[in-house]
Amino acid sequence: MPEKLQGMGAIPGVAIGKIMKAGQALDGHLAAYKPGTVEEELEKLNAAVAEVADVLEKSVEQMRAAGHDEQANIMEAHMFLAQDPMLTDGMTAKIEEMGNAPAAVLASAAESAAIFQSMDDEYLRERAADVLDVSKRIARKILGIKEPEVGEDMVVLCGYEVEPSVIAGVPDDKIAGVIMGQGSTTCHAVIIAKSRAIPTVVGIEHQTDEIPEGAKVVLDGHKGLIIIDPDPATLLEYMEKLKQQKEAEARYAALRDLPAVTKDGVEVQLAANIGSPNDAANAAKYGNRGVGLFRSEFVFMGREDIPSEEMQFESYKKAIEACNGELCVIRTMDIGGDKPLPYLNIPHEDNPFLGYRAIRISLNRRDLFMPQLKAILRAGVYGKAAIMAPMVVSVDEILRLRAFVREAMQELEDEGKEYSKSVQLGIMVETPAAAVMTPTFAKYVDFFSIGTNDLVQYTLSVDRVNPNVHYLYNHFHPAVLQLIHRTIKAANDHDIWAGMCGEMASDPYAAVILMAMGINELSMSAPSIPRVKEMIRSVTFEEAKGHLAKVMEMETGEQVLKYLQEAMER
Repeated sequence: MPEKLQGMGAIPGVAIGKIMKAGQALDGHLAAYKPGTVEEELEKLNAAVAEVADVLEKSVEQMRAAGHDEQANIMEAHMFLAQDPMLTDGMTAKIEEMGNAPAAVLASAAESAAIFQSMDDEYLRERAADVLDVSKRIARKILGIKEPEVGEDMVVLCGYEVEPSVIAGVPDDKIAGVIMGQGSTTCHAVIIAKSRAIPTVVGIEHQTDEIPEGAKVVLDGHKGLIIIDPDPATLLEYMEKLKQQKEAEARYAALRDLPAVTKDGVEVQLAANIGSPNDAANAAKYGNRGVGLFRSEFVFMGREDIPSEEMQFESYKKAIEACNGELCVIRTMDIGGDKPLPYLNIPHEDNPFLGYRAIRISLNRRDLFMPQLKAILRAGVYGKAAIMAPMVVSVDEILRLRAFVREAMQELEDEGKEYSKSVQLGIMVETPAAAVMTPTFAKYVDFFSIGTNDLVQYTLSVDRVNPNVHYLYNHFHPAVLQLIHRTIKAANDHDIWAGMCGEMASDPYAAVILMAMGINELSMSAPSIPRVKEMIRSVTFEEAKGHLAKVMEMETGEQVLKYLQEAMER
């Protein structure tokens, strides 16, 4: 009798393969380890750090050559982390205290990870996994443990926390899917899996321990379902779905250069969300039109001081050039007091997620904000650029933002530096306050971009990675739809454009009603673009308006999703 486990679908798709356990237990190796003198243990640490950094550097080169830029960027961050004095100094101190290199490495990393895990910000919480990943690599080198080898069969990686480096290290033709016990959909492991369109199920907690090594499994990323040792009938059913999935991939490839236009001629621009300039170039293979969200905080992270105007200029210029004449929307620094950046000097906050962050910091830190604005304005000469401010909740913030931009232009003028005078200025709509105020805000900006990840969380008071309440997180909730509809209408009424850059933008069913609301642009992880494009090209605008009218009368998000699924099937 096949066993079924219900998790949460993080990346859609069907996979069939054999379980390969990730995150090797080191207890037995640690128990058998015989440490030398403190000096010898320190030498082992230094040698292991150098070797891990070298391996990661070669992996990054191979990933870039294969076009996997997003995971290359993550592995490059791991390479820098492995050599970061903040990490290695702690390990050194622990070795001097414990006299056991591998145990000290893991103990030091656990302390560092605990600091990250205690933070309120979702992004920073999940960097704890990166610290643990790198430390385990170093400890394995010291212990002489070889990396697991992939055999001839397709594998489904399985573990409570699958290390990003493990996913990155399995070739495309060998990895079928990923199962993770933890419930996050924004950790680096999931980001890597998404960049490679690997079906992934998360949130089954420690039931991962119950799935035996080598077991045959079916993974359904659409439903969040895992079937262990499927019977012949189930296997046949999913083999047919896998065949249909491959046929769909062929259809998606054929859509790459076609517009996202309805049968009756209404077009929606599909753009990509990126975290680095290299991601912009990589998105082209999925048929994106520009970048709807460049997360500039990646330029600011992992540094001891504020990145210079020149450094930022080079980064933004490269991304803008990769857009080939399409718009590149650069979000200004979205960082808060929960992120350990030395140059922010922000005192402890009990709730930094609702505290001093994003535009609130930028407007008070001219030394931080002015170099970024000047860099974006200068980079705008090399294509089409837009400045997008996060977490705006008042007209005053928009007016101050505009004053900063004027001042940045004047400084560039005085310095004799070339810059673009046509860079658009917009805001993210990611709080209920901003959505309610959009009829007023629209008078002062060139565009809105709806950040649904936070808008849904703030509207429903739901932490989407909390396993106790994540079932309440639903972007089809009527309250959320009302706020989105209001935002798009305000933009249309004031002749500015409206886009969306949250996860909802990558939902093909959502695309139908968003298009009917009058959305101009949807920006998403690049591999999601073909599915959304296919959906838009399969309907007429009049049909979409009919669906919207019915959806806006519904009372629950579950009703909305069920209706759209059935309507699209028909």
